[in-house]
Amino acid sequence: MNDATSAIERDTAMKLGVRVTRIETIPLRVPFRVPFKIASGGARPSSEQLIVRVHTDAGISGVGETQAWRRLGSSETIASLRCAIDELFASRIVGRSPFALASIMHDLDEVLYHAYYAKAAVADALYDLQGKLLGVPVYELLGGRCRDTVDACAVLTIKPSLEETIEGAHEFARRGFRSFTVKIGTDPAIEEKLVRKMRETFPDVVLRVDANASLGFDAAFSLLRKIEPFDIDAAEQPLAPWDLAGMAELARRVTMPIMADESLASPQDLLEIIRQRAATVIQTKVAKNGGIVGMRKLWVIADAAGLRIYPGNHPSTSVATASVLHLAAAWPGELLAGPFAVGISGAFAKDVVQAPLTVDNGAVRIPDGPGLGVILDEDALQDMRMDK
Repeated sequence: MNDATSAIERDTAMKLGVRVTRIETIPLRVPFRVPFKIASGGARPSSEQLIVRVHTDAGISGVGETQAWRRLGSSETIASLRCAIDELFASRIVGRSPFALASIMHDLDEVLYHAYYAKAAVADALYDLQGKLLGVPVYELLGGRCRDTVDACAVLTIKPSLEETIEGAHEFARRGFRSFTVKIGTDPAIEEKLVRKMRETFPDVVLRVDANASLGFDAAFSLLRKIEPFDIDAAEQPLAPWDLAGMAELARRVTMPIMADESLASPQDLLEIIRQRAATVIQTKVAKNGGIVGMRKLWVIADAAGLRIYPGNHPSTSVATASVLHLAAAWPGELLAGPFAVGISGAFAKDVVQAPLTVDNGAVRIPDGPGLGVILDEDALQDMRMDK
């Protein structure tokens, strides 16, 4: 063993002795560039995000992101997220090694059932911290990089007119997007015309629809049958999250694949989706599924069952986007072009990092810096804080 190797090993051993000293929760109100509208609820001018920062006695911190989405599949508020992390999780993390991630997450499961939205930011912050301490990107901790970029899907939110939605699609196409998700679930007549127009205007793109769990069975069946001729790659969550039997019946009656999103939180949810054949595509999200730790479990199960994987996200800043990117980078199998970049692809007017991630020709490059590869912008945090 030479002196250089000995120095490296001593340095690594010292880093492995690092302990968590404090958990910081930072509530933000991040403005949308234009109000964000889906089938459920009114148009939102902003989104409530929570940044979690895990501090250590080495003076290095890790960051993660979650949000209070407050739609089907999410009942969290900023207050409930902060309560879970500050009052229940922090005492079970402080004093421990950030490398004890598996043990920490097990303990958090013991103290609070489910709570994936709160656990997501904690888990990702610990991964970010591990990478920074070791000087490697998170994808190296997950098995190594398998790809340099991840293709992104453009999400077309519900606009006041069909013409505005089509113009928005043109803007995405000019930026290199070749995959589109059209939001549906409010007016079937207009949505049939919109899907038809999208296929006529963009004959070669991948086209999906997403009802955000807003339709009843009859309405969903009627609309999906009408748009079948337009080569729809998948229909995302047409029915309520609890109606897996209805999803399975739809899957038998229509030719397009059915995708599960709001129905899928836990590995047990996915096993039931597979058992009932309620979907052949799944969408995962950082907050909804518990960060990198939770998403990775779902991807492994889905891959074993032959389901396609759609790596998505609620509208998020570069922090949560980087989480999906690192998981995707280390994934050797096929991934669909997913809406994981909603937020950085133009939905948000502001970001929280010094060098925001960007979409280039419809794809996002994997960050190569230590940890998640993003650095918080303290001025931006102060500007958007909800509790200042």
